[in-house]
Amino acid sequence: MSPTSPPVGRRERNKQEKLERIMAAAGALFAERGVDDVTTQEIADAADIGTGTLFLYAKTKGELLLLVQNAHYSRALDEGRSAAAAASGAVDGVLALLAPVVACNRTQVDNGRTYLREMIFGDAAEPHHAEALRVVGESEQTLIDLIVTRAGRSEADAAVLARVISSGLLVAMASAPTAETSVDEILAVVRAQVEAILSGVGREERVPGT
Repeated sequence: MSPTSPPVGRRERNKQEKLERIMAAAGALFAERGVDDVTTQEIADAADIGTGTLFLYAKTKGELLLLVQNAHYSRALDEGRSAAAAASGAVDGVLALLAPVVACNRTQVDNGRTYLREMIFGDAAEPHHAEALRVVGESEQTLIDLIVTRAGRSEADAAVLARVISSGLLVAMASAPTAETSVDEILAVVRAQVEAILSGVGREERVPGT
């Protein structure tokens, strides 16, 4: 007989249910009005919990935003990996990987900027901040793999280039001049950066052997 997992206790079920209510309430309010115009009291009320309980799950609104958005960015990264696998060449592969991340960031512009700020300057000891950095680390590892296999760079060189591309992406998203700046406009900036970083590896390059 295969081993079975022990049943989840009532306390853990209650914690998970509260977490799901918090994520749903914060996500809806942030999407509707933006993180800056929502109070923690409003989130607690919408989740039907006390503010003290809310702060057990996230100590600040910034951490609440990370809690809500990390899952969206993780899904965007998964979508980007699939798109990159179907793309040809180094630059197109990188852009296919990054496009869903940019689209995720621009879904609600103010929230996107706050997310980037919290990810870069937030408290690294907080679990939701650590999760955001984990997603960034996964995206950089995928960039490394793309650069090694499609641009013929060494692992060490690819690691440096991936960090430069990742940093350029964050700046391009954070510095988009207006809320009307489109995903395509940001990606055009990112493409120019990636082409320069990869020293002329452009759209025409194809994966060796294809």
